[in-house]
Amino acid sequence: MKSLLLATLAFGSAAATAAQPAAVAAKADPAKGATLYESGDTARGLPACLSCHGANGNSTIVANPKLSAQFEAYTHKQLVDFTTPQRNNPVMTTYAKMLSEEDKRNIAAYLAVQKVKPGAAKNKDTVELGRKIYRGGIADKGVAACASCHGAAGAGIPIQYPRLAGQHQDYTLAQLAAFKSGARANSPQMTVLSQRLSDAEMKAVADYIAGLR
Repeated sequence: MKSLLLATLAFGSAAATAAQPAAVAAKADPAKGATLYESGDTARGLPACLSCHGANGNSTIVANPKLSAQFEAYTHKQLVDFTTPQRNNPVMTTYAKMLSEEDKRNIAAYLAVQKVKPGAAKNKDTVELGRKIYRGGIADKGVAACASCHGAAGAGIPIQYPRLAGQHQDYTLAQLAAFKSGARANSPQMTVLSQRLSDAEMKAVADYIAGLR
């Protein structure tokens, strides 16, 4: 019995050891991510990401987000979320479902190390309102300061909260509106906060964010 028990324990330990490497996700490969981002994959009908998001993730189309310098974990999460009802998007849902888990991680790793091109606020009449909301929130409406999660300069907090600095006004405003309406449902915090903001307040803070760097 003692020999059988020892053999069983030894086998269990060996099996656990053998299984351990499989449980560890393969390290992301930014070079492979760059290839997919820049060239897509014609065999799968997957277009180059840069056709919408620009070279190195610096989109020049204001409706499409800048992706450069975004945290790897955040970009990966969004690509996963696009495959769920939480963030359904006619374009991105289609393409995200074409990507393997490895593809998602590789693209996210590539974008994380790209240099972002700064943006600028455009409306001098609302920039002060945007600054007040971003830095101090709106106490009487229960709106927390954006800076408390995304940082004073919009640099974000790795894994938890995305980088916002320099993002297109139109894109940020569209996302706030989507959170408010429930069309985007992958952040309970942002759903609550956006529902407490007026359209004018959302527009002001989106413009202020574009000028952060």
